[in-house]
Amino acid sequence: MARLAAHLRIALLVALAGLCGFFAPAHSREAAPSAVLAAASLAELPPEAAQTLERIRRGGPFPYPDKDGSIFGNFEKRLPGKARGYYREFTVPTPGSRDRGARRIVAGTGKSGNAADSGEYYYSPDHYRSFVRIREP
Repeated sequence: MARLAAHLRIALLVALAGLCGFFAPAHSREAAPSAVLAAASLAELPPEAAQTLERIRRGGPFPYPDKDGSIFGNFEKRLPGKARGYYREFTVPTPGSRDRGARRIVAGTGKSGNAADSGEYYYSPDHYRSFVRIREP
C-alpha cells in the first residue's frame, strides 16, 4: 500500500508539472529550465530506484552492463543543458518485466566526471518522457 501511495505521489508530481507546462513536448527542441523539475526523496520512489542508486555509487554490478552507464543524450532537453557525455543512464528494474522496462536513473557526472559521487540524479518512470530530481538528505 505504501508503495502504491509513493507511485501515486510521483505520478501526481509529474502530472502537475506537465499541466503547468514545465515539461516540453517530445517534439520540442527548446530547453526546459532546470529550476522547474519536481523533486522526490528516495522514499517516494520505487525501492528498485534506491537499489540502482546504490549500485551507481558502488560502480556496479549492473543488471544490463552493456547499457547501464552509457551516455544519455538529453535530446529532448528535459534535463539542464550540459555538454554531450555529461549524463549517464542506468536501468531501474521493473518487477515482472521481461525486458529493461521504462524506469531509469540518469546521473550527471559533476565536476569529478564520475556519476558515482556527483550527487546529481534524476528518476524517469516513463523512459525519459518525464523526470524528477532525486532529493537526498
